[in-house]
Amino acid sequence: MGRSGLLIALTTVVLGAAITGSGVAGAQAEARQAVARQAGGAPSGEAISPAARSTPEQLAVGAYLRRRGAVFYGAWWCPACAAQKALFGQEGGAQLPYVECDKSEQGRQRCRAARVRALPTWELNGKRLEGVQSVAELKAWSDYPGADNSARGN
Repeated sequence: MGRSGLLIALTTVVLGAAITGSGVAGAQAEARQAVARQAGGAPSGEAISPAARSTPEQLAVGAYLRRRGAVFYGAWWCPACAAQKALFGQEGGAQLPYVECDKSEQGRQRCRAARVRALPTWELNGKRLEGVQSVAELKAWSDYPGADNSARGN
């Protein structure tokens, strides 16, 4: 199983625990350790933080996704969600159309209602993508002007 498949599987298990309210701390630690093992690093409680400033392209794609009504479902403890934000740089990652699935009951209910089963999940006009997506993949999926749409998701 590739890294993205592992992340989807892990976040699915962890999300299930978070939404039902059982075993969240253990599932979080397990997810961090598995992702670190897969990446060849040491487990860490630290969230991934984008180090680089956002490029004009990252900012433009994030703004386009927001305008189109895309939604990015994630959780504060999810390493894959942090990695997704990091792909948009500092400013762009903070401006994504993000829904937090685990900090409040309202967020948990919104993610349950949206039937989010893996983190991160992107949704736009009835189309979904699960797992970390590159900026290029999100451009194609969202019909970003000038994007190569040959690799469009469902």
